[in-house]
Amino acid sequence: MSRWTRITRAAAVMVAGLLVANAAPALADPGDPAAGQDPTPFTGVAPFGPPRIAPANGSTVGVAQPIIIDFPGLVEDAGATENAIHVSSTPPVPGKFYWMTPTQLRWRPLSFWPAHTTVTVDAGGTVSTFRTGDTLIATADDATHQLTVTRNGVVEKTIPMSMGMAAGGHQTANGTYYVQEKMPSVVMDSSTYGVPVNSTYGYKTTVELAVRFDDSGNFVHSAPWSVDDQGKRDVSHGCINISPANARWFYDNFGAGDPIIVKNSTGTYTRVDGSSDWQR
Repeated sequence: MSRWTRITRAAAVMVAGLLVANAAPALADPGDPAAGQDPTPFTGVAPFGPPRIAPANGSTVGVAQPIIIDFPGLVEDAGATENAIHVSSTPPVPGKFYWMTPTQLRWRPLSFWPAHTTVTVDAGGTVSTFRTGDTLIATADDATHQLTVTRNGVVEKTIPMSMGMAAGGHQTANGTYYVQEKMPSVVMDSSTYGVPVNSTYGYKTTVELAVRFDDSGNFVHSAPWSVDDQGKRDVSHGCINISPANARWFYDNFGAGDPIIVKNSTGTYTRVDGSSDWQR
């Protein structure tokens, strides 16, 4: 039996090379504050081995963070697997399951988590509890070339920025992203995705204070070389360029799960690479 036929039709199918959710469990009326949640403890024998759960137990994350459950192998019954995973929160919020790969199931609220929500995940007896922090949102508006940060609905900072340039098709795609990791410095090398360093759009450079928001190599980062362009025009290869001082503030304030919204750019981020949760 192939690896795909072992996955039930309720999990996912491969269509034109993309993993597409095929039959996620039906949600109750989103007006029900607990639609898609189950606060009861799991009992019985789980239909899968002990999974790895993110966010980790005891962590605090941003309001766009999905729950990510990695299984040690393929599951035999996707429906039974979903039924064995009980998500609950205080306050309760509606949400949904979706398969990202045949061994990774995710759950997210239909809208962002409320600030300071306590969430418990009981995955067949493996339990993780985490909290959300403030509702800290960065909105990158390509029409104004400004990155506006709000905290709990109040504008906290407006940062001039430069996003992906149209030349070479480098526009930063519209979409709702979230912080996935932060690095004090990282080497960015175009050859890693097939563009020679010495070509027209090639590059290899070390950037500082890098906050990654997708799995395609896009970051909010310090860009002293483009300060004169920030707030005026797009000159990057897809990243959000900001000044060193603003990058330090952003790096110090944003963490895993904090949302970054790109609007008024070109196209929509729909790559099936683990970053398109809020476009699903």
